[in-house]
Amino acid sequence: MKVISDGMTHIGMVRTRNEDHFIVNDELSLYIVADGMGGHVGGEEASRIAIETVEQVITRLKNNPDDTLPYTYEEKIAPPARALKYSVRLASDKIYQKARQSPEYRGMGTTVTALWLEGGGAHIAHVGDCRGYLLRDGKIEQLTEDHSWVQEQVNAGNISAEEAKNHRLRNVITRSVGFEEDVEIDTYSGDLRAGDIHLLCSDGLSSLVNEAELNKIARDSEPEEACRQMVDLANERGGTDNITVVIVRVEEL
Repeated sequence: MKVISDGMTHIGMVRTRNEDHFIVNDELSLYIVADGMGGHVGGEEASRIAIETVEQVITRLKNNPDDTLPYTYEEKIAPPARALKYSVRLASDKIYQKARQSPEYRGMGTTVTALWLEGGGAHIAHVGDCRGYLLRDGKIEQLTEDHSWVQEQVNAGNISAEEAKNHRLRNVITRSVGFEEDVEIDTYSGDLRAGDIHLLCSDGLSSLVNEAELNKIARDSEPEEACRQMVDLANERGGTDNITVVIVRVEEL
C-alpha cells in the first residue's frame, strides 16, 4: 500500500496552550488526533498519553502479529478495530490513574480518533468530538459521531443540525478518555480503495470550516499543503480553539 499523508496542529488565536496532539505514522499505517481537556497542564498530558499508548499497542502487534492482547472478544468487531479499542481503553486507564495520583492532573481527559489502515480495511476507534471523515467519489462522509450534548439533542430531534453548529453548548462533550474509570468506545471498519482520502481533525477545525470546504481543499492540494490551508482558514475565522488535522491519501493498494 502506498499513501501520502501529513498532519498539522496550531494553538489557534485565542488559547494560551495547545492541548491537541496527533500522530502520522506511515510505517504502522496509524493516524491519530486527540484533543485534551482538564486544567493548566492536564489536557496536554492526557492527549499525549492517549496517542503514545495507542501507538505502543499497534507497534507491539506489528512486531508480534500472534501476540494476544487482553481485550474482550467481540465477534462483530474486526480484529484491527478490537486492537484499537483495547489501546484506547488502556490509555483511558493510564490517564485516570495518573489523575488520581497527581492533584495537578485531577479531572483531565481527552478525546481520541484513531485510524489504522490494516488488512485491506480502514478501522477507527473514537471517543469525543474529534472527527473522522472519508472522502470518496467526490463526496465527504463523516464516519464518526460526536459524543456531545448538542449531538444528543440533534439525535433526539430537539434541535436541528444547523442549530447545533452555533449552539452555546456545542463544546460540551459527553464522553472522554480518562475522565472516568471506564469509557464507551465507538469503532468503525470499512473497505479501502485507491483514491480514498481519510481526514481526522479536532473540533477546532470542524467548528469553523465546513465539510464542503474540507472536501475541496483536501482534493485540490497535496496533504501537506491542504493541512496548512485548513489551519489558516480556521485561524482567519477566529481560531477559537486549538486546531489539528491529519490527511491520509491512499495512492495504491
